[in-house]
Parts: sequence; structure tokens; C-alpha cells
Amino acid sequence: MERYESYKDSGVEWIGEIPREWGVNRVGNVFTQRNETVSDKDYPALSVTKRGVVPQLENVAKTSHNDNRKLVLKGDFVINSRSDRKGSSGTSEFDGSVSVINMILRPRGIHGKYSHYLFRSYEFVEEFFRFGKGIVWDLWSTRFSEMKGITIPVPSPCEQEQIVEFLDRKTTLIDSLIEKTEKRIELLKEKRTSLINQVVTKGLNPDVEMKDSGVEWIGDIPGHWSVAKLKFIIQSLESGTSVNSDGRPVENESEIGVLKTGCVSTGVFVSTENKKVSEFDLSRVSCPVEKDVVIVNRANSPELVGSCGYVSEDYPNLYLSDKLWKTVLNRAEKVVPLWLSYVLGSEYFLQEVSSVSTGTSPSMKNVSKEDYLNLSIPRCSYVEQEGIVHHLNEQTSTIDSTITTEEKRIELLKEYRQSLISEVVTGKVKV
Repeated sequence: MERYESYKDSGVEWIGEIPREWGVNRVGNVFTQRNETVSDKDYPALSVTKRGVVPQLENVAKTSHNDNRKLVLKGDFVINSRSDRKGSSGTSEFDGSVSVINMILRPRGIHGKYSHYLFRSYEFVEEFFRFGKGIVWDLWSTRFSEMKGITIPVPSPCEQEQIVEFLDRKTTLIDSLIEKTEKRIELLKEKRTSLINQVVTKGLNPDVEMKDSGVEWIGDIPGHWSVAKLKFIIQSLESGTSVNSDGRPVENESEIGVLKTGCVSTGVFVSTENKKVSEFDLSRVSCPVEKDVVIVNRANSPELVGSCGYVSEDYPNLYLSDKLWKTVLNRAEKVVPLWLSYVLGSEYFLQEVSSVSTGTSPSMKNVSKEDYLNLSIPRCSYVEQEGIVHHLNEQTSTIDSTITTEEKRIELLKEYRQSLISEVVTGKVKV
């Protein structure tokens, strides 16, 4: 892309050089703050996200302050003032209301959509929070009294229009590519899920004679297979203790960490999902992470309760929390641990776990050891288990590799989108 003919120093570090014909101004000179309090009964609730302002999301935490919300009108720019919501902002296409932690700005002498792109650029987001105040970095906020002092680049009204038209066109194309890639990833994940469901309940021989398993989630199984309750396969489920931590993960093997429930939320064991144990609680840790165990998440959201992962090596400095179990297999049963992980992590089995789970709120469920161990799974010979593991490892590795490639594509598209916006709104390239 071409550059402008000549540039000048903006006098502002985060902006750098700008085209000679551009100007700069302070936010307070081109925006006014809207600070009207309303009820979400009169103005529907909106969510301020990194993707912009949208109708309130179903999965967000909802406050009880229904009558203490800020009014938002179409065309207002809304930005979350808190650093833990960094980058959550956008121009609203709706009339509605938002929580009081947000600032509502009304453009005055500047194109609203130009400011939408400018304020969502990486450089401005960093500048916005540099002006904030607070005790710790992840809990401070930026008020309008501080934000209005930030200097921004201001091209002519005609160029603002051209910039908006260009970025609308380009970002729409990029977003379309991202959406198509996300759909491909979802299809790949569905294929992976379906493959595991099929193989752990039907085996690898499509021509084998089948019989009714007598268990609804399992359906028909090969005629020589059987069904068993987990309590006959798993001798016990061991869990750790709740301990205090400093919040960050361990950095080396000399530090002691306790696993978080997220360590198996993806269906694969992720050792980095841990938190360093406070030195005052080191004596209380229990249940070390060992090779060839399956770790099960006993308490989480309805979608994640029961999620599990296979541990392929020892982690002598990592321990389980009280919300995680590790499986101790019955030695009388010949079981391939990774086969068991595939079965316990299959979609239909997880639905069974959710059905026997209880909770004090819709967003959190807990399954008891007794209920979990009384669930039934299909059982086949050790040789067949090894064959299933080999087949699924091979097939899922191919799928996972493709998913990783597609996720990298999305990451690069998002980086390009962000870079393009930053360069255009600060005049580094001419549209």
C-alpha cells in the first residue's frame, strides 16, 4: 500500500508520524460523555466485548443492579473502563443499557465509525490503560477525566469517510475468512467427536455381528463385547486438597503447583494449567500427578463436568486439587489407560455424567464418586483396546494437526486485521 507524500511528527509517542495535512486533538474536545442512569427494563441490556457492543450474552455474569445502568444510544462509543476487560469497546448499533463500569462517549466533530476503528487499535488500547489508575495492574480503571486528555490523530472529514469505507470493506472480507475458517474448525471437531463415539462403542470391524448393550448411550455393541460399571474397572478415584496459591503457574520443577480444572477442559491433559502453591500450604498438597492415570474433572459447568485427560508422564512437582480425580485401576482388569480416557471423554458418556450431576446453580455441577462409578461403559479385550488406541491416536492426530493449522490461520488473519487498522487510522498508509 502507498504512503502519503509527506509526514510530520505528531508530538505523541503512541501515534508517531502522521501525514502533514492531518491534525491532532484531545479526546475531550471531540467527544462528550453520556452519563444517564436507566433501567434495563426500559433499555435492553447490552454486552461490551472485544468484538464490539452486542445484545447481552447469555453466558455473562448478570448483576442485580437492574436500575443502575448507563444509557447507550445508537452511534455512541462504549468502552469498558477496567483493565481486566482490556480491548472491550465499540460503536453501538443499538439503543440499550450497559453496566456502570463502562464509559459512553458521544462523537462531536469526529466521524463515529472512524473513532470506532481508532479506539480499537492496539496502540490506542495500550495508551488508554496507560492513563488509568489503580492498586494492581489487572484491577485498575481509566475514567473519562483521564481519557479526555489523550491526544488522537484527526484527518479531514473527507479522509475519515474514506478510511471508514476502506476499513469496512477490508475488515468485512477478513471477518468473512475468519468465520469460514472457524466453521471448518467446528466441522473438524465434530468429526473428531463422532469418530471417538463410534469407535469406542462399535469397534473397528464394520462387519462384526452386533447386539444390544442394554445401555441407552452405548446402543449396539459387537457381539463379543460386554458392558461393565466403572466401579469394576476403576478401583478408586483419588483427589487432592484445596490450597492457597499466588495465582501464577510454576516456572520450573523446583516449584510445587496444583492443577486447575482447566487442565482437562479440552479433553487433553495440559500440565501448564496449574498454579504455584503458597509456601505456607506446601505441607498440605496431596495426590501427585503420575504417568498412565486419567484425570477427571468432577466439578465444573454442565458442559465440562466429567471432562478428562490421559497423563503420559510423571509430574513430581504437580498435584491435584480437590475438584479433580485421578483413576486408580483395578489390577484384576487388564485396561489400557488411554483407551479408558477415550471412553470417558466421549461425548455421549459425558452427557451421562452431566445427567447424574447436581449443583447449587445452573452454571456449576458436581458429580459424586458413587454416581460416577455406577455409570456403565462398553468393555472389550486388551488387544482390541490397544487397536482402538492406535487407530484413534493416528486419526485424531491428523485432525488435530489440521485444526492447529486452521487456528494459526485465524491468528494470522486477526493480526493482519489489527495491523491494517492501526496503520490506516494513524496515517502510516494511504487508502
